[in-house]
Amino acid sequence: MSKLPDLEAWAIFAKVAETGSFARTAAELALSQATVSKAITRLEGRMKTSLFHRTSRRMALTDAGSSALERATRILQEGEAVEADITDRSTSLRGQIRIAAPMSFGIARLSPILPKFMKMHPDVELNLHFADEQVDLIRDRFDLALRIANLSDSSLIARSLCKVRILLVGSPAYFERHGHPTHPRDLAKHKGLQYSLARYGSSWRFRHARHGEYTQVMPIQMQVNNAEALQPALLAGMGLALQPSFLVWQELLDGSLQTAMPGWEADVLSLNIVTPPGRTRPARVQAFMDYAAQQFINEPWAELPPQMVENPLAD
Repeated sequence: MSKLPDLEAWAIFAKVAETGSFARTAAELALSQATVSKAITRLEGRMKTSLFHRTSRRMALTDAGSSALERATRILQEGEAVEADITDRSTSLRGQIRIAAPMSFGIARLSPILPKFMKMHPDVELNLHFADEQVDLIRDRFDLALRIANLSDSSLIARSLCKVRILLVGSPAYFERHGHPTHPRDLAKHKGLQYSLARYGSSWRFRHARHGEYTQVMPIQMQVNNAEALQPALLAGMGLALQPSFLVWQELLDGSLQTAMPGWEADVLSLNIVTPPGRTRPARVQAFMDYAAQQFINEPWAELPPQMVENPLAD
């Protein structure tokens, strides 16, 4: 075996594993299919083992291929990052940035800040994926994600931008008909509008500085997998909901929604930028991260004044 590893072949191997096809890999890398096939054959000869199980219909990694994939993927990613970084430094920023974000936040808050960034960097291509289900940044090859959570320890690199409060809200018409709950146990007599992917489901949990924690199972009349879809029912007075501050702060300002239960607080989460570990970050990705941080770090919905959080009409 030569002293230098066959880095090009390992990068091609990682791309084949990603696409599942020699033909698609050749197209994406602008190589001939024969070159792709020879690279894999060359590696298998050097390793003296097969990296793929091949049939006429499909191909799958062998045990040896699976054990090599993570490091081979890093070779591919590092090579791409080095070239992109040098290109970015020598010319204007260019290339693709793959970004994942929660659906409601992506539409309501992330999308509006993108045109300015696009004008600043016209050669950068933004590829956005909005979904409330959490994506795997490494497997799906995202450059970064925006996540609203109190992140547990993980291998991902996180940068916290601002707080996102989860508020118990309803319309003035709803409170006029049903009254203002002042303690979580009062919620048993109210109607709930539920974000179905919420951490605690219909068990709504609150904290009080003097009274501690209290969890109340909420009668749910409607549940959806996207929090923004609850807004029409909320405004129509159909029930109460736990909503993130970025979705309801304008309605709290104009009075079309109110908060309830002074002193009782639901979750306080963080808006975070997370990136995969151990990767050289291209200049275009760092530029977007810095831009997003600048946009979100002083958002008005992140620090709501007390009169918006604690309804002064409540008992």
